[in-house]
Amino acid sequence: MKKWVVLLLSVVLVPSAFASDLALAKKEGKANFYANITAVEPIMQAFTSAKGVEGVYVRVSTAKYLATVLTEFEAGKLQADLLQGPLPILEMLKGKGVLTPYRSPSAAGYPAWARKDDTIMQFGIEYVAVIYNKDLVKPKDVPTRYMDLTNPKWRDKIVMPDPSSHATTITWLVGLKEAKVFPSDKAWMDFVEGLAANRPMFVKSFSPTPGPVESGEKLLAISMPKYIITHAPAPLDWARTGTLLGTPRGVAIAAKAPHPNAARLFMDYWLSKDAMKLLADKVGEYVLAPGVYPPIDGIAKAKVVPIRELSDAEIRSWGEKFKKIFFAR
Repeated sequence: MKKWVVLLLSVVLVPSAFASDLALAKKEGKANFYANITAVEPIMQAFTSAKGVEGVYVRVSTAKYLATVLTEFEAGKLQADLLQGPLPILEMLKGKGVLTPYRSPSAAGYPAWARKDDTIMQFGIEYVAVIYNKDLVKPKDVPTRYMDLTNPKWRDKIVMPDPSSHATTITWLVGLKEAKVFPSDKAWMDFVEGLAANRPMFVKSFSPTPGPVESGEKLLAISMPKYIITHAPAPLDWARTGTLLGTPRGVAIAAKAPHPNAARLFMDYWLSKDAMKLLADKVGEYVLAPGVYPPIDGIAKAKVVPIRELSDAEIRSWGEKFKKIFFAR
């Protein structure tokens, strides 16, 4: 009986240890958000306005993310209250004690797979698709399946991130195989080799991919639909090629957050429908908040599937394989 009383009291008397507290968050004054996601200033401003607590966005590139955070953490100087980044990086940080558990009430309604971890909350999918110049590509020529990218009519007319070095593109290509988008491994390899035969233009990341399509230098890009919004009014649209794949985006609270109450308050706000709608509307992100979609024609009906992040060893191995395929011309 005493055990039940103690348990009840712990639930009733100590909820603030596990939930955000607006008064304490306001006293702390700000929440520092380390992130590799871009263009989130509208959410930071909305959070500051709505809660009276300053949201401070610190952009950390994916390539430098782990080293930056671990260096600060091990020196006892980590200023991050929350960390958003690729899942493998967040999982490594969790293993080193950098992150702390927190289950936000705002996550109710998210897919079960997105909230199965009590520390890392998945809030979106970094989706990849074929985008094209709708002024220059006739409707009858728009690809309707991935295999259409191997058609010789697209030779020298495609731009994509370098498949030998860009981790997300490598992950996406392998994801097409593992997600059984093609009927067999041979069919998948036929696609990879056919795409390579069309001599795509390579850039360092997804960010530069819309430019050549907007200008008409190229007609298609392996890119992200979000650029239809962020590059508006450029003549961009996305090809309905079937299932869209992407890597999940995650967020977590730092174990030694300088502003722990503000961190929980920001997490609650970040996962809220209002914030996710801003992320979808202003940035074009595919988010997991129920019923929220970017204002891109047809995206609400698209099947968007999360794929696993490859390990560093797998990235290197597949990168070497793709280098032999795409650069053997």
